[in-house]
Parts: sequence; structure tokens; C-alpha cells
Amino acid sequence: MESSRGNGIQLLLAAEQEAQHIVNAARNAKLARLKQAKDEAEREATEFRAQMEAQYQKKLTETSGDSGANVKRLEQETEVKIGHLKSDGSRISHDVIDMLLRQVTTVKN
Repeated sequence: MESSRGNGIQLLLAAEQEAQHIVNAARNAKLARLKQAKDEAEREATEFRAQMEAQYQKKLTETSGDSGANVKRLEQETEVKIGHLKSDGSRISHDVIDMLLRQVTTVKN
């Protein structure tokens, strides 16, 4: 009985050591997977940040390019409006001068 009991204890100790190895292996695998997941997340965040920065720079370039085009368009529209005002002014200037002279020369009681 003494030998079977010693043999049983040896079996239990061997089983406990094997279980400890399994637990350690699982723990190491979990830590390795967590590290891998962290590295993947950092890589994806870096890629996303670079993509967003590229989109921002593209929009910034488009916007600043458009402002130059807008300035030219506004200058052209302004020149056209000034031309219309000058032509309208020269067309009605005689009528305005006549009206002013009439008002100034008319005597009222």
C-alpha cells in the first residue's frame, strides 16, 4: 500500500507539473497575442493617420487653388460691373446735368 500511495503522489505531482506547463504556455500565448494585437492596432492607427493627413493636404491644396481662381473670377466680374456702370453713367450724364441745371436755375417762392 505504501508503494501505491507513493506512486499515486508521484502521478499527482507529474500531473500538477504538466498542468502548470499548460497554464504557462497559455499565459505566454495570451501575452504574445496581446502584443501582436497592440502592434497591429498601432500600425493601423499610423496608416489611418497618414491617410487622413493626405486627404487634408489634398483638400487644402484644392481650396487654396480655388481661391486663386475665385479671385480671378471676382476681378473679371468686377471689371464687367464697372464697365456697365461707366456706360450707364455716360449714357445718362446729360440728363442728370440738365436736371441739375433746371433745379438750380428755377426760382421758387
